[in-house]
Amino acid sequence: MAFTPRGPEASFFEVLDQHRASLLAALRRGGEEPAGGGMRLASRFEDSVGLHMVSHCTTRKIKSDSPKSVKNFALILKILSMIYKLVQSNTYATKRDIYYTDSQLFGNQTVVDNIINDISCMLKVPRRSLHILSTSKGLIAGDLKYLEEDGTKVNCTRATAVAVPSNIQGIQNLITDAKFLLIVEKDATFQRLLDDNFCNKMSPCIMVTGKGVPDLNTRLLVKKLWDTFHIPVFTLVDADPHGIEIMCIYKYGSMAMSFEAHNLTVPAIRWLGLLPSDIKRLNIPKGTLIPLTKRDQMKLDSILKRPYITCQPFWRKEMEIMADSKMKAEIQALTFLSSDYLSRVYLPNKLKFGGWI
Repeated sequence: MAFTPRGPEASFFEVLDQHRASLLAALRRGGEEPAGGGMRLASRFEDSVGLHMVSHCTTRKIKSDSPKSVKNFALILKILSMIYKLVQSNTYATKRDIYYTDSQLFGNQTVVDNIINDISCMLKVPRRSLHILSTSKGLIAGDLKYLEEDGTKVNCTRATAVAVPSNIQGIQNLITDAKFLLIVEKDATFQRLLDDNFCNKMSPCIMVTGKGVPDLNTRLLVKKLWDTFHIPVFTLVDADPHGIEIMCIYKYGSMAMSFEAHNLTVPAIRWLGLLPSDIKRLNIPKGTLIPLTKRDQMKLDSILKRPYITCQPFWRKEMEIMADSKMKAEIQALTFLSSDYLSRVYLPNKLKFGGWI
């Protein structure tokens, strides 16, 4: 059924409203959703939070008198001194800024990134409390207005997308009537939906993309929107292990940032598409599918073994369909049906009739 709403009537959002009511009821019961010092090497899973660190996790020691760790110890002290100056002056810097203060000393950006994460973990404070920001790569569009920390008014309803702010903690006065938030895995798909005027046709809604694996600020923004408005959050990713991994990062977090899971994860997120079962249901030709590589199969096996998959039997079923077929599909495979099938038919019908898991 083709459905091209322009400012959908109230009945269009009936199932979405029911879904939101169930999410709010779950929150009142004390959970995000119904059941269905140390380094970032040890973590555990809670279905209401995601991956997070355990108190008895493995640690490693860095000593000032050890030849093996003296350089790393010195670099930690140097970055701590820079953090102290930032906090004292109430100014902010990006990880890239810190690296370029002495690029020869640090050697590469990864060294700085790892030390900052270690300091954040050691002090048990989020990175933004250290006055260190990440450079944003994400984009946002749709029914959302807010004020940035410096007082700049941002209106995301315009035709072009807005860059995700570098200081999510500083934004305030968020205003929206959105019925849902759609996280889009890839920038190309996000831009295509903008070109198809999806946000206006499905108004009111919000779209966000992290352009692949999401940066910290995009994850913080999604979390802030959920905490502020408690609207349904859906993901649109490729039907492949990489897309599923990205969706899991938004929903359950990552090992690398498990010490900050409470500030980053949104377990209420649902998988809207592209589902492996959609491939057969929509008769997508085999010629548009891609065989799973050995690396894909290893990634898929790894995800299936994760503890949170036991809480997601429908996710498991979809991944088993992928494993059995040994094929994957990009969202662009839907263009075989029609160039605007994604925005005109697929997403509207999924949202209207509750086609998420």
